[in-house]
Amino acid sequence: MSLVGKIGQSLDAQAKKLLQRATGAAQNVDPSQHVLKAEAEVTRKNYEKFLPQFKAVAESRRSVKRFTDAVITDEVLDACLDLAMRAPSSSNLQPWQFVVIESTVLRQEAIKLCMNQNAAKTSNRLIAVVARTDTWLEHTFSMLDYWPVQPPPAIVKNYYERLVPAEFTTGPLNVLSPLKKVGVSLSRRFSAPTPAPSYSENDRKIWAIKSTCLAAQNLMLAFKAHGFDSCPMGGFEEAGMKKILGLGSHQHITMMIGAGERAEGGVYHDQFRFERERFIKVV
Repeated sequence: MSLVGKIGQSLDAQAKKLLQRATGAAQNVDPSQHVLKAEAEVTRKNYEKFLPQFKAVAESRRSVKRFTDAVITDEVLDACLDLAMRAPSSSNLQPWQFVVIESTVLRQEAIKLCMNQNAAKTSNRLIAVVARTDTWLEHTFSMLDYWPVQPPPAIVKNYYERLVPAEFTTGPLNVLSPLKKVGVSLSRRFSAPTPAPSYSENDRKIWAIKSTCLAAQNLMLAFKAHGFDSCPMGGFEEAGMKKILGLGSHQHITMMIGAGERAEGGVYHDQFRFERERFIKVV
């Protein structure tokens, strides 16, 4: 057997072990109950109907530092969180979690850990946006239960039963990572372009953060569409925040978001951006 074949066989074996250990896969799921529908389909022919509203939301969203006492109701909060979770994610594995801090005691502790920023102190809602690296396996096999067409096509089963576990599995102490690196190197040299898989927990963390940040942006735009503002905060003590929120080592707080109604003086200066040529490259 070739070296690449041995590597594939080893990863397959690890994937099977993970499948046996996976306990979170949904049982007796009715996929039709989980299919999401859009209120209106935006097409090339009717986009002009929606563009002004989208521009208004995107252009008026600001990082607001002071909020009024106006309340974001549970109904509005739930609607915004639902829109946040409409964000795209790698392989649709949805590695995010939103921790809404409602306890008065925890809120005061969280505000201190946010360096007593006004955006945290005056917010009506304070939310920890968390990227999780401990749910990919459960979600991988849940995908087959939730797939809209049952049974899932063979290509879908192969992707989630073999390829995704092989991408994320590293084994105890990352023992499989050297084999994966050799396999990727050979594939790139002799076969086809190959994306880098996860070689460590840090790789999975980066992967999870990418998707979670997309959901965070959805959340902030959703608040704005409901007439509220928000402020993403990176200035906080993550270790302390994880401790008071009961989060584990595989739950990574990407940002804290304060939300509420914009107060007078809540925006400290006019919005500006560097010239677009700094950021856009056409090749």
